[in-house]
Amino acid sequence: MLTILALASVVLLGIVPQQSEAIVIYTGWERHALVGSDIRLSCSFFSWRWTSDDVTFSWSYRPDGARDAISIFHYTGGAPYVDNKGPFRDRLEFVGNPGRRDGSILLKNLDYGDNGTFTCDAKNPPDIVGRASSVRLLVFEKVPIQAGVITGSIIGAVLGLLLLIVVIYYLMRFLVARRVFNLSVSKHGKKGKGKEGSQQRQGPTLSIGDPSKLKAAASEKKKQESRKDKK
Repeated sequence: MLTILALASVVLLGIVPQQSEAIVIYTGWERHALVGSDIRLSCSFFSWRWTSDDVTFSWSYRPDGARDAISIFHYTGGAPYVDNKGPFRDRLEFVGNPGRRDGSILLKNLDYGDNGTFTCDAKNPPDIVGRASSVRLLVFEKVPIQAGVITGSIIGAVLGLLLLIVVIYYLMRFLVARRVFNLSVSKHGKKGKGKEGSQQRQGPTLSIGDPSKLKAAASEKKKQESRKDKK
């Protein structure tokens, strides 16, 4: 009896399919592009299982102001398929790598009419339960003011930081050079004053203490007095 129950349990476990787990799909939030340019819309997913050979990616597009979305791309069975009636039939290219869970597409030669929401859905059997992710595309004739302001602010901040570093560097060099110059001038000034003082102290001593000069002066004075007396 126990043998029969064990065999039955094995058979039942073999029949029960593997339980699927949730799959998480990632795209950007919003992308900006210029008229006539190309843009890559990224799509990837996270799954606890190995990447299946039956992995699929699907892209749909809903234009601004429209209620319904239309299918524009599908990847299945190892091959990409572009919808041959949609607005991107001649301007869409699959640039992803399914083996690395990448289902990105490239949109070419953009126009104002391409503004809208692009939605990516992915399946990695048996993980097929997940919420699709969407990214909004905005096409401009020029770079948006907001994006330009942000870019300009970043560039300005970097340039300002570099300028501040250069100013601090040259200011430090100037202060160090000035300090060295003041120390040099002060040192030479003290030496000069010392020499002048020693000369002043030695001058009177030589004139007063030289006996030969004193004798010569005294004899000359006596001669002048004797001449006056004779006259």
